[in-house]
Amino acid sequence: MLLIYPPLAKASEPPAGLTLLAGALRGHCLPCTMLDANLEGQLHLLANNPPRRDTWSRRARRHLAENLAALRDPALYAEPARYQRAVSDLSRILGATGRDDLTINPANYQDHKLSPVKSGDLLRAAEDPAGNIFYDYFAARLDCLVAEKRPALVGFSINYLSQALTAFAMIGYLRKRHPTLPIAAGGGLITSWLSSPEWRNPFDELIDHLVAGPGEIPLLKISGRQIDHREREKIHPDLTGLPLADYLAPGPILPYAASTGCYWRKCSFCPEKAETNPYRALPAELLSGQLAKLTAATKPSLIHFLDNAISPALMCALIANPPGPAWYSFARAEPELTDPDFCRALRRSGCVMLKLGLESGDQGVLDAMDKGIDLGMVAQTLANLENAGIATYVYLLFGTPTESLTEARRTLDFTVKHASAITFLNLAIFNMPRFAPDAPRLAKTAFYEGDLSLYTDFEHPRGWNRREIRRFLDREFKRHPAIAPIIRRDPPFFTSNHAPFLIRASNKPPGNSVT
Repeated sequence: MLLIYPPLAKASEPPAGLTLLAGALRGHCLPCTMLDANLEGQLHLLANNPPRRDTWSRRARRHLAENLAALRDPALYAEPARYQRAVSDLSRILGATGRDDLTINPANYQDHKLSPVKSGDLLRAAEDPAGNIFYDYFAARLDCLVAEKRPALVGFSINYLSQALTAFAMIGYLRKRHPTLPIAAGGGLITSWLSSPEWRNPFDELIDHLVAGPGEIPLLKISGRQIDHREREKIHPDLTGLPLADYLAPGPILPYAASTGCYWRKCSFCPEKAETNPYRALPAELLSGQLAKLTAATKPSLIHFLDNAISPALMCALIANPPGPAWYSFARAEPELTDPDFCRALRRSGCVMLKLGLESGDQGVLDAMDKGIDLGMVAQTLANLENAGIATYVYLLFGTPTESLTEARRTLDFTVKHASAITFLNLAIFNMPRFAPDAPRLAKTAFYEGDLSLYTDFEHPRGWNRREIRRFLDREFKRHPAIAPIIRRDPPFFTSNHAPFLIRASNKPPGNSVT
């Protein structure tokens, strides 16, 4: 089989979904080849996009090789200004497509003529693969791999809207050149589409198999192997064949999921709740054994735990059996993190950063969202993590149905009060999922117009509209003297994927002491 991760997403680490599929297939003696077309495609554009004539672009082109090498060198991350310049230069070259209808940077691909949430536009992308900016790369690459490997099936892992148009262009190309070759598609975006109660498959003539949720069991079934969920626990990622030295990070990053689904799964408007994905966690002994093998094979500089939220049980397992390399993950503010000794033990296990989905600094808003978070517990968690030397990436969400300017200012006050313990911030404006319980009452029009749109615009019950939220964020929240330095610290484009390296390179404790 040929497994493909299409452009475009951050090219800082291997695609986790592909490595797990490869582990499943190879574990059952089924050969496969992984193609990280996202990494390869971006490197191709960087080398071949037409040069611009302005001074900045000429300088960026002249220093391309130097900047690529620097992003793979830990020394760069100790110099934030030089790091930001290198990333900005890469973005400048990547976006120099010579086409006004495209916007491309290291984290996004946007076509201003075709929409990834319109099935008709996706089919048009498949009908005209030569119209895609990555065509020169993938046409030759796919023909070569199909001729060399003769795969029985080609599988695409499509996780983000920014990948969809190019994925369908690649699928369309394969259909034209190799019409009898079976094609499968899965990944986070496909799962969300298939979970919609209004789903009607518009791609049945283009794609043979659409897979929702974890793809290991369905892919093995397509290959004639039958396993159950207990056997699935024993499947571990296999990174063999991926160009680990080529990713845009200072050393290999090991993406690893110790669980699927979410152990809390109560938050309003959460896709995990809407898609009813069951929570399954690896037993501690399997976890430690898999990590030992993977770290020995890949020598990672960092482990990225992909769990929706790392559970207290998993934290305890990592404390008992540290994986070796540094690691980071999403986490909830749980009672265990209010224990200073527990946080210090977590740091000794290798934890360098936790991403915390706080969402709001107003208790009423949190309660309305069923977050199960107490602000007093969050405050203690932040203080303990700061004292233990663990950085924090705090996620805030503005514009939920129970929030107004009053509650947003409480979030501002909470953030300012704990700014020394907040290393990075992610600020987002709420999008109403189309099939959320409140959507029928509040929905107006599709947020992204298209039959595959996952979100809807809505009439905020308290009049807290997107324009007012942006004004508050731009003029009040981001400009606060305690918050502005945190905003400036955020790594451009790569955000949390590169944040742990900036923290480690600084040799300083987390919080506002990091410059």
